[in-house]
Amino acid sequence: MIEDKDPQKTDLEKLGEFGLIDHLTKNFSITQKSTVKGIGDDAAVLNFERQQTILSTDLLVEGVHFDLSYMPLKHLGYKAVIVNLSDVYAMNARPTQITVSLAVSNRFPLEALEELYAGIQQACKIYNVDLIGGDTTSSKTGMLLSITAIGEAVEKDIVYRKGTKPNDLLVVSGDLGGAYMGLQVLEREKEVFKVNPNNQPDLEPYSYIVERQLKPEARKDIVELLEKLEVHPTAMIDISDGLSSEILHLCKNSQIGCNLFEDKIPLDPTVISACEEFKIDSTLVALSGGEDYELLFTIDQDDYDKIKGNPNLSVIGHMTDANEGTNLITRSDTKIPLTAQGWSSFRSSD
Repeated sequence: MIEDKDPQKTDLEKLGEFGLIDHLTKNFSITQKSTVKGIGDDAAVLNFERQQTILSTDLLVEGVHFDLSYMPLKHLGYKAVIVNLSDVYAMNARPTQITVSLAVSNRFPLEALEELYAGIQQACKIYNVDLIGGDTTSSKTGMLLSITAIGEAVEKDIVYRKGTKPNDLLVVSGDLGGAYMGLQVLEREKEVFKVNPNNQPDLEPYSYIVERQLKPEARKDIVELLEKLEVHPTAMIDISDGLSSEILHLCKNSQIGCNLFEDKIPLDPTVISACEEFKIDSTLVALSGGEDYELLFTIDQDDYDKIKGNPNLSVIGHMTDANEGTNLITRSDTKIPLTAQGWSSFRSSD
């Protein structure tokens, strides 16, 4: 098949704001019973009856949160939904609807936005959530994408960042550090491409960690697993900014300490080999990398037997009295203070 070197590019001005919204959302369907009215009126109408309503929102800015030189627009749409759904799952709740607000500069034709919305639609389909509204406008600085996720839960099922107590076990889903190392690979290949545009990167050896960066998944399965095992976490948070930052959030909210064991932190072999290649310490990557969107939670010790041996879960430490502090117990059995070195939106670039 011969590649189309001059693909069609439709100027957004031809559609206008409402025409654009109609065009981009025409293939979305409503599946949730709680959605009374979605797109097409001044506001959406929802009815959760006796359920509690969960709400979370994120703003993604081009050049700060994503780089379109290696982030396909379809992946961006998918990921933007996932990062919000992850927050709802971290409350032990079920996401039901999203809204999407988008600002774009005139360098984006309609076809680019169709790709973005194809990713959004795929996420909605896989996670069974309705797109019920949003907004579009113009931008002079590239793309800004804001998604709000709405969810529901029975009041007694909701899990907050507070609630953990001394001797609770610290548990994490999946493995850590993959998204950060995937980003390192993509950034390296971008620099190589700048020098030699004819060079085609071989990302096959890094496919797992690149996917962790470009197309993460929210851990809906873990929330369902815990319910099936009859394990109710005492506190929970999702890992967006790095393990150390999230642990410190749990400790601060419950005013207690913890011991995290370095040798218990789950790392995929691909992450370990990439860390060796980039000469980065794998523990530091797990502690500070971020964007893994795994769930970090605490459970009562009485529930240990219910999760023991489960391949999706790792016990990585335990909570302590506040006066013991927050500590990392290294492989050499040295206790060092745990510090927050997670990603910050406002960190200086120098």
